[in-house]
Amino acid sequence: MKQRRDVFQAIADPTRRAIITLVALQAMTPSAIAEEFDSSRQTISKHIQILTECKLLEQEHKGRKIYYHLNPMKVKEIADFIEPFRNLWDNRFNKLEAIMKNYKTDK
Repeated sequence: MKQRRDVFQAIADPTRRAIITLVALQAMTPSAIAEEFDSSRQTISKHIQILTECKLLEQEHKGRKIYYHLNPMKVKEIADFIEPFRNLWDNRFNKLEAIMKNYKTDK
């Protein structure tokens, strides 16, 4: 399957983030996923397709059913990309906190 979308575009949508949250807990069929939303099955299928194309979800065939589950390696790839930014902002917030404590002490 051709990778069509960037993973960050995929997770920008709140419905897709909700799908990720659902399948992170357990593998689910498209029907089971769709039952959790007020959207049509076709709409949810499109969201699943996008998540599959960017490799966040993987398919597993069990008999005649298809189950989707979260791809932990792709999640790790995202986390590894975000981690330096998290560290940067943690440091900035820590500096801001120190400045604010000094500001309160000076008054």
